[in-house]
Amino acid sequence: MEELIARAKTLVEALPYIREFYGRTVVIKYGGHAMVDEELKRNFALDVILMKYVGINPVIVHGGGPQINHLLERLKIKPNYVQGMRVTDSETMDVVEMVLVGKVNKEIVGLINFHGGKAVGLSGRDGDLIRARKMKVMKETADAPPELIDLGRVGEVTGVNGDLLTSLSSQSFIPVIAPVGVGTDGQAYNINADLVAGAVAAELGAAKLLLLTDVAGILNADGGLISSLTCKDADKLKKDGIIKGGMIPKVNCCQNVVKNGVAKAHIVDGRTEHAVLLEVFTRSGVGTEIIKP
Repeated sequence: MEELIARAKTLVEALPYIREFYGRTVVIKYGGHAMVDEELKRNFALDVILMKYVGINPVIVHGGGPQINHLLERLKIKPNYVQGMRVTDSETMDVVEMVLVGKVNKEIVGLINFHGGKAVGLSGRDGDLIRARKMKVMKETADAPPELIDLGRVGEVTGVNGDLLTSLSSQSFIPVIAPVGVGTDGQAYNINADLVAGAVAAELGAAKLLLLTDVAGILNADGGLISSLTCKDADKLKKDGIIKGGMIPKVNCCQNVVKNGVAKAHIVDGRTEHAVLLEVFTRSGVGTEIIKP
């Protein structure tokens, strides 16, 4: 009986959050260990299905870097990175689309549908969903003028077809988006999944953006988890070198979306069972939330 009462209390605790987010959109960037571990994959599918059934509209943007590297290795194509970004020539772009759109996207859609949801897979090329342009990156050194680096078909988002996503959500579908954009020239562009998720969240006026990662969240100087911080706090932590490395672009993404109208952005440990539900439906949540100002 005590166990049943505890379950009932959990449901009651979730009620205010169901009421708050009913009819709203939550954008989830799905990546890291949560895409590899079979139990975590199952939990993720069940989490987004439950969200949909209680009236919340999840929209998923997924990554797939390790899967791309695996196929490149099999094809004996050596991956090349500049400033942490994959140099994407035409041959590599073919592999990126093959893996992200043809394999990873369909696996996620199939998993959600298998467990009772209604997911539909999309590339950014479908319906001009993710419009893009070639990303320009400058390399700066102390003893030389800035140099423009050609990353090939690496893009940045210039627009999102929000009407398409809204239409699908209104028909009870869960959109699952591969981070491939399309340029005005009709060419496909490889885009960082965090950037796509942020642009989608801003376009849809999402209630939340969740970035699933393989870390607990943002840590302070003593290694403790920071559960909440403002954009100004985040700027100071970056300046002090506490937020560094691969966490910087994720924090930048979160700051950009809250400045563009999304109420909260969260960096969430995707290795935690049911991390999505814990973040959306509990008081304490998991990971780190970033809010204005």
